[in-house]
This record gives sequence, structure tokens and C-alpha cells, in this order.
Amino acid sequence: MADKKKAGAFDIRIVIALLVGIYGVVLTILGIAESPAEVDKAAGININLWGGIGMLVFAALFVLWTRLRPISVPVEEPADE
Repeated sequence: MADKKKAGAFDIRIVIALLVGIYGVVLTILGIAESPAEVDKAAGININLWGGIGMLVFAALFVLWTRLRPISVPVEEPADE
């Protein structure tokens, strides 16, 4: 009978969350440090700030999804000869 083991760090959702989270942090920092002249170019909306916050929320949801529904990988025992 094969046991099951969690995928853990090898779950692709963690990799996606990490990459989107890093981009989200960078955009959020850029949005906070944005000059009012740059914000006015985008019709008064701080796109970097809102985009960064959206990416951070997306990354958090991916991590939550990974924690709530982990992927189970079957572990096969070596066959005795």
C-alpha cells in the first residue's frame, strides 16, 4: 500500500505565489514612493500601488489555497525481491 506525502515546497503554487509576491512588494514600494506628477499621468490613480496590493492579495490567496488543499504525492515503497 502506498502512503501519501505532501508536495510542500515543490508545489508549483508556492513558486507562483513567491514570484507574484516579490513583484507585488516591488510595485507597492514604487507606488508609495511615487511622485504626484507621475500619479497625475494615470488620471490620478496610483496604478503601481493598487497593482502591488492586488498582487500581494493574489499571492496570499495562493498560499492560503496551498495550506487548505495540499497536494498529496503517493510514496511507493521499494519492492522486495
